[in-house]
Amino acid sequence: MSLVLLFLVIILILFLQASIKVINEYERAVVLRLGKFLAVKGPGLIILIPVIDKMRKLDLRIVTLDVPPQEVITRDNVSIRVSAVVYFRVLDPEKAFLQVEDYHYATSQLAQTTLRSICGQAELDEILAEREKLNMKIQEILDADTEPWGVKVSKVEIKEIDLPEEMKRAMAKQAEAERERRAKIINAEGELQAAKTLLEAAQIMAQNPITLQLRYLQTLTEISTEKNSTILFPLPLEILRALSGASK
Repeated sequence: MSLVLLFLVIILILFLQASIKVINEYERAVVLRLGKFLAVKGPGLIILIPVIDKMRKLDLRIVTLDVPPQEVITRDNVSIRVSAVVYFRVLDPEKAFLQVEDYHYATSQLAQTTLRSICGQAELDEILAEREKLNMKIQEILDADTEPWGVKVSKVEIKEIDLPEEMKRAMAKQAEAERERRAKIINAEGELQAAKTLLEAAQIMAQNPITLQLRYLQTLTEISTEKNSTILFPLPLEILRALSGASK
């Protein structure tokens, strides 16, 4: 009798273990009964019928998917390697379980092909300068394609762009030439402003001769402060006339 009771207790424990499941807050359980979809259950405690019911847990948290580097030939025939990262999550567990065999693998493959397609339609300068625009375009395409799977692609970021060595050298030379061009333009603009300022000063001095004498005296004062042994400077004719008139 004790053996039979022990056997029944063991059977009851195994039955409870197989029928009682605990689903976490960030999970949902897709339940099939005799191969047919029954319901999406959770979170919390759920009860299944052993052998008859089958369950699969799906995580609803955001998944970070690394897209490996892809060989891409841009529209201007430059070969590059582009990698990205995709953020997505399951919105509809029923679709994610019934409509696609492995939503994670399917999203990964779709992200790789979409990344190659979008980057192949753009030129290299566009990929380098308008990365945010390409991110939005890839995200919209992925989100539309994964919607029937119950998957929501929330964000896509192009992570790295590897260029050929000869292209890196060409871009470095181009950047150096651009910096030299800007430096020459800035220098020319400075010379132009200085010339305009000198012209204005000359016009003012021409209208008021006394300012020229004051400037001359100021220059003498500045020269006198320097440690020079001998200073030669011309004497304005105005001063000579003034001295000659005073002596007479």
